[in-house]
Amino acid sequence: MLNTQHNKVNDAVEIINSNGAGGILILCEHASYDIPARYGDLGLRPEWRQSHAAWDPGALSLARLLSDALDAPLVASRVSRLVYDCNRPPEAKSAMPTRSEIVEIPGNETLTDAQRAERVETVYRPFCEAVQTCLSRAPKAIITVHSFTPIYNGTQRPTEIGILHDTDTRLADLMLSRADTLPHRRTERNSPYGPQDGVTHSLKLHGIENGIANVMIEIRNDLLQTDRDIAQMSQDLLKLIVPALATLNDKTGGEPHA
Repeated sequence: MLNTQHNKVNDAVEIINSNGAGGILILCEHASYDIPARYGDLGLRPEWRQSHAAWDPGALSLARLLSDALDAPLVASRVSRLVYDCNRPPEAKSAMPTRSEIVEIPGNETLTDAQRAERVETVYRPFCEAVQTCLSRAPKAIITVHSFTPIYNGTQRPTEIGILHDTDTRLADLMLSRADTLPHRRTERNSPYGPQDGVTHSLKLHGIENGIANVMIEIRNDLLQTDRDIAQMSQDLLKLIVPALATLNDKTGGEPHA
């Protein structure tokens, strides 16, 4: 049963299982496709408003199952990444994109400095502050949970589970060392994205800068279509995560390495 206790919510961010005592912190930056009324519809075509461009389908449901299993606080954005992508720094153009794959976002094309600053202050800063609140509990590891589309710009993506990292490879290495326990899954390092794509902002800001082991998990979203799919994926991921965390804790906090 999912832990729905001790949730803290505001317009921009939710902390689920805020009193989780498992020593892990989970982040879900692309948990919602909601666009606050003050931004209208960003000029999006109706079919794009709940597409993978607007959020990561299945990611929040998966993150909640992992939060429950690991007794981990979960910080989840409540605003579409097309308004502000909380896995990007304010200076990045992709923080408030004008285009995502084939999806055009007209409402982001002529943003003023003041409008950009408003989104930073009302969407990004609250998310970061919620993470900082959870970091006060001194977690041993940070796990971010995402999903990705199986076809991007017309190209099929064979990866099923992506284990992503930046310069701190500790947790990713330990998880990948057990990938053979999931022979039915195609599990790959830094795929379909990697640091070169600018996707490791949260890992760097909240993990590496604080000396906390970290990893980003990307799941192909056609594998997260139903509750049963998501439950099975969570069980598969736990086969990688739980032994990795146990080994990490046994290593007396070894230094990050490239």
